[in-house]
Amino acid sequence: MFDIEKNIKNTEYTSLESMSFKLREIEHIPNQMNEWELRLQFIESHMILVVASGKGWLTIDGQFTELRQGIVYVCLPGQLVAAAAHSFDERGIYHMRFDVMEDDGSSVHSMQIIKRSSPFPVNGEVIVTSPVSVNALCDTICHCLQDEDRLNRFRGQIHFHEMLHTILQDALHVQGNDSETVLEYVRVYIEQHYQQELTINHLAKVAGISTRHFMRLFKKRYGCGAIDYLAAFRIKQAQQLMRIGGQNRLRDIARHVGYHDDIYFRRKFKQISGMPPAAFMKNTRQKIVAYNASNIGQLIALQINPSAAPADHPWTDYYNRKYHMNAVLPLSSNELIKREEIRLADPDFIIGVDLLVPAEEQAMLREIAPAYFVPWMKNDWRIHLRLVAQFLDKTAAVEAWLENYDRKALFVREQMKITFKDNSLLILRITRDQLHVLGSRSLGTVFYDDLQVVPARGVDRLKPDQQVTPDQLADFDADRLLLIVDDDALSQASWRTLMNADQWRGLKAVRNSRVDFLPSYPWVEYTAFIHELMLDEALKIWRDRT
Repeated sequence: MFDIEKNIKNTEYTSLESMSFKLREIEHIPNQMNEWELRLQFIESHMILVVASGKGWLTIDGQFTELRQGIVYVCLPGQLVAAAAHSFDERGIYHMRFDVMEDDGSSVHSMQIIKRSSPFPVNGEVIVTSPVSVNALCDTICHCLQDEDRLNRFRGQIHFHEMLHTILQDALHVQGNDSETVLEYVRVYIEQHYQQELTINHLAKVAGISTRHFMRLFKKRYGCGAIDYLAAFRIKQAQQLMRIGGQNRLRDIARHVGYHDDIYFRRKFKQISGMPPAAFMKNTRQKIVAYNASNIGQLIALQINPSAAPADHPWTDYYNRKYHMNAVLPLSSNELIKREEIRLADPDFIIGVDLLVPAEEQAMLREIAPAYFVPWMKNDWRIHLRLVAQFLDKTAAVEAWLENYDRKALFVREQMKITFKDNSLLILRITRDQLHVLGSRSLGTVFYDDLQVVPARGVDRLKPDQQVTPDQLADFDADRLLLIVDDDALSQASWRTLMNADQWRGLKAVRNSRVDFLPSYPWVEYTAFIHELMLDEALKIWRDRT
């Protein structure tokens, strides 16, 4: 049995006194490079990725993560790692490899480089409180290590230690206490051993705490009981097997994900998915076209992988990797070509957005297959989802999804109250040379309606967005800012100009270091899937943060 308490003690920050660190190499990937890739490999040294700008992905031991601007990622020796990034500005990303040496206390010669079972106390994603400071340190380290002067290269190592101190300090702040680390370990343990027979008593022993205490802490942390979490994860794995296809029988799928009682598996599947497993498998064989990009987020929320979707969607790579959508037909942006591609694909259904598809095109598409075009402006995202579900005869599935969403939103709301209290929030988007305050029909819906965060003074909840000037930002008097900057060069240049303006530096949220960032995609989409994803993202950004 894994001794979780002993493991935590071995990785407490006090053990850092017996470690030394040596930066071996640092690579800066700026906007002059089109893309960067780290091929799949078992890494032999400790690794840090600092994402100052750009987009990309990272897998650590098979776990997929979308790289986020302003976040630091730490990998340990022996982990199976792959990564790729692109769309940088001049800040780019920083890729570092370093050694950790541990001293047994006898002499300097006793220090050994750690290659496996690293005692380094941080692993995975770290949300730093000041990304600008970390980026500046990385830039300084690069310049120092490239200098011919040995003293300057030595200073680069000092700055590297300073950066490690910043990362560890922020990780410690988010981690909070030992119970947080214990629970995260158990959560990962569940996902790695979901095929086995897992009980509350067993998981409590893994955590090293009493059964009653474990049950209470797990539900408080994740919003559901440990056995409910296990069931949801098992059904998710079963759904993935069904989507991939093949000749797997329901009985075999049930055994694979840890259920040996077929009747119980079917009951749990229907309870979580909103439909029986046989119906789910039948639906996976249907060919449903997402004519517009927003329809992807609606179909995935209904547990449907579209058979065809727009090829130019900015988040295509994410969907491919997370939902095994490599077989999805990429549709052209040319209307004539697109229609012919759909005709040749012979779909069962076509889903589009009414205001994005001219009436004559809608009529021609209906000649190919039954088609539904979501009435966009008259309805909110929940009605959009329900209307699509009604057309596809998936009403039970949509109600199960919405029930789960509301339950998760309630949990996240309670968690964020600890951080936000009565703080007001302003969501600001920079698009080309314009500033927009987001309100209705945006992710503002998630924060202001579902999470009940207080909108900043002057936010018009009836408008999708309000165009403002830098001089008007102070009028909102926001306690916190959530900033979205589009990826194009003009938007990025506008952000740099704003960042250096007196109006920006004088904002209360900026002075108090309460500014957080999101990339433009996928967060500017107004769909059910993106809103659920935002709930998870809100926890990542703000849980246990002051």
